Amino acid sequence: MSQYLDHLAVLKQRFDEALEATEFDSVLIYAGNPRYAFLDDNPYPFRVNPMFKYWIPVTESPKSFIFYRRGETPRVFLFQARDFWHAQPQLPPGEWKEACDVTLIDNIDQVRVALADELAHTALISEALEPVSGWKVKALNPNGLIDYLHYQRAIKTEWEKTNLRKANILAVRGHEAAKAAFFAGKSELEISHAYYGAMKFRESQAPYNSIIGLNEHSAVLHYDVYDTEAPAEHRSFLIDAGAYYNGYCADITRTYAAKDGFFKELVEAVDAAEQAIIAQIKPGVAYYDLHVDTHRRIAQILHEFGFFKVDADTIYERGYTSAFFPHGLGHYIGLQVHDVGGYLKSPQGDSFERDARHPFLRLRREVEEGNVFTIEPGMYVVDQLLEEFDGNEDFNWNRINELRPYGGVRIEDSVIVTADGSENITRDAFAAYK
Repeated sequence: MSQYLDHLAVLKQRFDEALEATEFDSVLIYAGNPRYAFLDDNPYPFRVNPMFKYWIPVTESPKSFIFYRRGETPRVFLFQARDFWHAQPQLPPGEWKEACDVTLIDNIDQVRVALADELAHTALISEALEPVSGWKVKALNPNGLIDYLHYQRAIKTEWEKTNLRKANILAVRGHEAAKAAFFAGKSELEISHAYYGAMKFRESQAPYNSIIGLNEHSAVLHYDVYDTEAPAEHRSFLIDAGAYYNGYCADITRTYAAKDGFFKELVEAVDAAEQAIIAQIKPGVAYYDLHVDTHRRIAQILHEFGFFKVDADTIYERGYTSAFFPHGLGHYIGLQVHDVGGYLKSPQGDSFERDARHPFLRLRREVEEGNVFTIEPGMYVVDQLLEEFDGNEDFNWNRINELRPYGGVRIEDSVIVTADGSENITRDAFAAYK
């Protein structure tokens, strides 16, 4: 059997278990529909419901539905508008068409009529959008069912892993073009154009707004403004940019120094720390422990590069690393860039509590075979975070000022957890490109 058909069999098993546990006969998943700007007739870019593309690799068919009753063949209602103004979405070929019962519709009320006797026993998973939010279903987005499904999604099928590998291959194509544009002295906007041009993507087709930061802009964690003119001097470049393949996400970050010296050595040190963390990954390890170990490694780098007058242990114990590495080590990735379930202890929705010292960590679960997540240590000069330490003599402020014009460093890969370690699908994609 193919990877997709295996994936579909796993999904049916997962949904059967989740529906039975939460006392629903069936589930109806709405792809969603375009949302319009206030007082305007132009829609925002459409983003499909992730639970919809979980079943079939269709991401550009708004107003479509998937209906699944326990143990039966999934029914797909594909919306095809009778519309001479717009092109019809091009549906990808594949086994999903044969594996599902596909019906074409041109009015979503046809679904309500077709499922009239089913809706009272059905959970609807959808944004609260008219008119589907008014349908007489048993429940809209029941927490118990969604928690159960989100918990299961942490283990990826072989079909999902293949799509994630291919998404990384696509994104690397863009990353290499962006890197070349940086070393050619281009502006942030021109680098962005190079990235999307290499992948043959429109910006709206990427899973998130790319971060294209030159020099001090690299210290803004989600910088996406894009200067249209190149700076007088290119010192550093941080790119955090991804891609979709069959609705699955790549999320890659690289940092480059324009020339040899202090900042290039710092980038190499963070890169080495990232690879050392990845070398520890195996089933049974707590992701939280990986995060804490990363802080200790960042403390060591801060010490070795002279940013502090105290040793690495003191840097960590006094909480100084959080001012330079404020975000979490990483997150699950899959149908969503920040895939879900990272704080769930069980399918029943029990959750880990947020850690006061590491409030932005997105993943607390134990590492399991089949997980796919990112590892993304960083180090930045963020003035807002340094304000509370103003005048602290543990800090070597002159050395920190040397880093400020470069902004910061982040390195990010995605890894698949194997039975005895991990597969770095991002590094593999870069190696294949060369």
